[in-house]
Amino acid sequence: MDILFTGLYENSAGLMTLSSFIICLLSALLMGLFVTLVFRYRTNCSRSFLESLALLPGIICLIIMMASGSLGVGVAIAGCFSLIRFRSNPGTSKEITAVLFASAIGISCGMGYPVFGLIFTLVISAFYLAYQRFGYGIARDYNLRKTLRITVPEDLEYSSMFNEVFDRYTSEAELVRVKTSNMGSLNRLTYNITLKSGVDTKKLLDELRIMNGNLEISIAVQETETHEF
Repeated sequence: MDILFTGLYENSAGLMTLSSFIICLLSALLMGLFVTLVFRYRTNCSRSFLESLALLPGIICLIIMMASGSLGVGVAIAGCFSLIRFRSNPGTSKEITAVLFASAIGISCGMGYPVFGLIFTLVISAFYLAYQRFGYGIARDYNLRKTLRITVPEDLEYSSMFNEVFDRYTSEAELVRVKTSNMGSLNRLTYNITLKSGVDTKKLLDELRIMNGNLEISIAVQETETHEF
């Protein structure tokens, strides 16, 4: 067992051989492919992101292998983690975690420890899949939380006119945004609401349409405001 957890470079006096290079690089690429399969579970990811995630461990593995034994290894590792900014659009916490996950795999393989990288991959993947499977962090009433948008004429007193309807159909309703449109002749109201169990959404919309003069109304899954980094 000790042989499995010995660095490949330790057996060759710290020198990288062709066999150790191939083992580390292929291990990083295969584990990167596995990571993409894991993060696709219950997640919508773009093709370009998945391709980048699959190749990233191999790229970082090569960077670390080329820098091992020199003063530049610290700079190389820091540069690897700066790759979390490689996307043109800001990434979500889950996407950044995936990139750091792939980076850690590449570093472990590049330092000559593919077995440690494999164990790390399996453990983190198991925990991630468990969190997804059992809905960790998702509120019990998630399916009842909605974002309701109502368009009303600008001269309509909207502050309390919908309270009676909300009392019958929702357990919670909060006005979170008011926006003017159509040269100021209309107001677009945005509410975060929590529906009561068993509520007929169509009946709720029908009553609201009567009150707002049959102007535009929409209801959707509640938008959760997060501070992604």
